[in-house]
Amino acid sequence: MPPPPIAPDGPGQVPYGYPGGHGFPPGPGVGGYYGWPGMQALPSNGMGTAGLVLGIISAVIFCMWPVAIVVGVLAVIFGAIGMGKARRGEATNRGQALAGVICGVAGLVLSLVMLAFVIATA
Repeated sequence: MPPPPIAPDGPGQVPYGYPGGHGFPPGPGVGGYYGWPGMQALPSNGMGTAGLVLGIISAVIFCMWPVAIVVGVLAVIFGAIGMGKARRGEATNRGQALAGVICGVAGLVLSLVMLAFVIATA
């Protein structure tokens, strides 16, 4: 027996015992209890954000080269991990992670140039 026609202003109340009503379990492909879809996992954006923040710090404090080198290496590592998470679909901030890698490399290069300058003038 086909389902009843739907009124122009919507389906209205589903009659008791009709499939999809309260007398039946959720149909196939419907997750969760009573037809509610399951919760989606929140994106794990922490590594990409940390890479970006550390990369910016490394590029800004390059004159303090010992600290900037360590911070720049951490920025590159965290940014690469963040890009991997974005590639797998676990994170949504691939651009931030990439910017963290770029800023971390820039901070490293500036710090190494500063280190070379300090060694050359000593």
